[in-house]
Amino acid sequence: MFSASHGYQGWRGQMSPSREEGQLVRTDEILEFARRVIQQESEEVASLAEQLDHSFVEAAQSLLACEGHVLVAGVGTSNHIAARLAHLLSCCGTPALFIHPGDSQHGSAGAVTRRDVLLAISKGGETKEVNHLARIAGKRGATVISVTEEPSSTLGKLSDIVILVKVNPYVDPYGMIATGSSLGSAAVGDALCVVLLRLRGYSKEEFGETHPGGAVGIKLGEQKKRKA
Repeated sequence: MFSASHGYQGWRGQMSPSREEGQLVRTDEILEFARRVIQQESEEVASLAEQLDHSFVEAAQSLLACEGHVLVAGVGTSNHIAARLAHLLSCCGTPALFIHPGDSQHGSAGAVTRRDVLLAISKGGETKEVNHLARIAGKRGATVISVTEEPSSTLGKLSDIVILVKVNPYVDPYGMIATGSSLGSAAVGDALCVVLLRLRGYSKEEFGETHPGGAVGIKLGEQKKRKA
């Protein structure tokens, strides 16, 4: 049975109880375990602030200077982090699109030009589809930026700039299911978005022009009316 005293093992403990420990049954056990998961993930994400170095600055400057589009790519969990990042970059004034590394092997890599920046996300840096796209982007003259925990990986070696995002492996169940580690990539991506927003001086009014829909659009519209 899981309990607050022995449910975690190793660094801060494994993210799920072992078969020997049994299943979570009581409400207090479930809540305690869930709270520990969130606490552990939040601590790991916060630790990334100290990891940021000049490579992050180089990446931000490269994205700011991009004359084409920022093409964001990833596979698996990183696929969804990449799609989210492409959306938020565009929201913050940096033209960005998601490009699927799998499709890039079937012709869509033709969209990459020397004016673009490829921002590739891969935890281990050995995803074949991502590396295939990175090679094509490099050959076409695009700048390649990677977000990975392995700078010496194949992707790292294919990149012009590497942003290191490394969390303790225990933040992920079995050290493999990318729960906490994917949040780390998302957080560093968020930092890029907001830094670029500030560097561009991208205003709320400019954002409003591209987001007329939903609750945000209604709120922006009401604020505009009050100023009129």
